[in-house]
Amino acid sequence: MNDTPGWASPGSAPSDGQEPGAPGPAAPADRPTGPDRPDAEPTSPGTKWSKEQPPPGQWSAPTGPAGPGQAPPPPPPGPGWGTPPPGPPGGGYGGYPGPGGYGGPGGGYGGYGGYGAPGGHGGWGGPPPAAKPGVIPLRPLGVGEILDGAVSTMRTYWRTVLGISLAVAVFTEVIVVLLQGLVLDDTGSEALNDPDATLSELSDALADTTLNSSVVFLLSLIGTVLATALLTTVTSRAVLGKPVTTAEAWRDARPQVLKLFGLILLLVVISVALLMAGMTPGLIITATADSGAGVALTALGFIAGGVVAVWIWVRFSLASPALMLEKQGIKKALGRSVKLVRGSWWRVFGIQLLASVIAGVVASIIVIPFTLLAAALGGDGIGGFLAGSGDLGWTFLVVSGIGSVIGSMITFPITAGVTVLLYIDRRIRREALDLELIRAAGTRGPGASGAVPGS
Repeated sequence: MNDTPGWASPGSAPSDGQEPGAPGPAAPADRPTGPDRPDAEPTSPGTKWSKEQPPPGQWSAPTGPAGPGQAPPPPPPGPGWGTPPPGPPGGGYGGYPGPGGYGGPGGGYGGYGGYGAPGGHGGWGGPPPAAKPGVIPLRPLGVGEILDGAVSTMRTYWRTVLGISLAVAVFTEVIVVLLQGLVLDDTGSEALNDPDATLSELSDALADTTLNSSVVFLLSLIGTVLATALLTTVTSRAVLGKPVTTAEAWRDARPQVLKLFGLILLLVVISVALLMAGMTPGLIITATADSGAGVALTALGFIAGGVVAVWIWVRFSLASPALMLEKQGIKKALGRSVKLVRGSWWRVFGIQLLASVIAGVVASIIVIPFTLLAAALGGDGIGGFLAGSGDLGWTFLVVSGIGSVIGSMITFPITAGVTVLLYIDRRIRREALDLELIRAAGTRGPGASGAVPGS
């Protein structure tokens, strides 16, 4: 029998089938009975047991310390950590009984400042959602949100977007096909594939090929500029959730189109000048001295000039939307782009590269089947086309041109939309443009500013 009055483990409670005075398991049947039984009601004054015991099943651990050599009992099972102190309803310091508190249904941390909301740590569920009147939330954007915004613009306003892209693509491609079929010729490609061609023939063929490529590039550039000018207005309105027609887009973009042409041509001239500056020393050495060293130096100069040209191009990559949306001149638009890109060159470069890769893959999926079909329908077939000996007749030009139109109709909105949304994202991060956009869209409510921690 324990010498400590009133202390016993819950396992030895009378509810286990023992009488109150039993020190252990029930005695065997051959044990003596009567007053001398250990489980008989105590009669001597030295007995520690009280005559009045609690009813079965009501035993509980004491609150005082355990006796020497005994481990403290485990905490009692129950819904919480005891009765909390009184406090105002709804939580707060002293408002422990809020939902989700210590032992509450939510499993949170009581009512500390509203942490007791059901299902976790209470009222703190992250920042409120940003306002989203259009295709993007008005807050700093992630890479996926920029790409999704460009696609959503094309999907939501498909009549205007695809109408503009289709009109520009058809216009430029018709001119390209007519020039290739009537003015430009493909004799240069035959001479370049001929191993017996003389140096003079190769030089003439290279000049013809360069001229053809330059004309096609210039026409494609004109189409890209027109599509970018019109789609910039559409994308900027889509951010606010406001549709725009093709006529409205043209009316808004028309005053800046010539400036946009000048901007794009200036960037092309800068890139070509950097490439030529890098290649010039090698070309001089090739022409005057050792040709092997000159070729190697020319290749290194081309790579160095290309790296510098890419660096310059990325720094000026946001000048186009700055010129169109802020109605500025070419010089100020270039300065705005440099300011917006500063500190995020790699991010801007990565997003632009990713958009270009996606657009290129989509265009290839569409253009390559049309090109193979055009080669099969005209000239010497696919074999002659792959060997470079096929005749690029009207059938080939028309069928391949249809593929180019469809490819451009899809890729124009992607590249233009990503550039515009990247420009808006940079202004949101640097100039809090989201506040102005919210006012322009007429959006109100919690979380309208769209601040995102860590962005």
